[in-house]
Amino acid sequence: MKKVFGILLGILLVTGCNDGDLVLESFNFSNAPIQKCSDKMLLFKTSGEELLLLDIPASNFPNEVTPPDEPRIVTISGTNKVLYRKYSGNVSSSTICSSIPPAAPSVASEWTASTGGTIQIVTTEKTTIDPVTNEPVLTGYNHQIKFINIQFVSTDNTFVFEEYLFGTYTTNL
Repeated sequence: MKKVFGILLGILLVTGCNDGDLVLESFNFSNAPIQKCSDKMLLFKTSGEELLLLDIPASNFPNEVTPPDEPRIVTISGTNKVLYRKYSGNVSSSTICSSIPPAAPSVASEWTASTGGTIQIVTTEKTTIDPVTNEPVLTGYNHQIKFINIQFVSTDNTFVFEEYLFGTYTTNL
């Protein structure tokens, strides 16, 4: 009986091993600030070896307040892209924004948002208080970006966010 149990346990251990493939079902960039390349309209967040990137035209961020309960809607398409990447090492803005990508870190895995998901943008005024007049002064606009029903796809698997708050991108006057 011990031999049979030992053989079954051995088979279970051999067949139950993880092959090391990365299976992604979620990510968390909640503490990472939104960054922007200085020479192109790429908004992104980094966290160690991970990148969450939004590539949409700047025209989607006009300095106009959106009416209450009427966010600006952008549909993910060939022009409006969202992608998640896992790199072989820590990633930084110089990795993402350089005109010639550095050799390291390299992209280890990539998930692209499928066509059809939406990006909601709610724009509000950004103000500061004038120290002399004690009145609010308009200094720019905050654009809150939220992903709705986005499906990320790779060659190996997919995962879906019904709702994911990307963060707030600020434009100045």
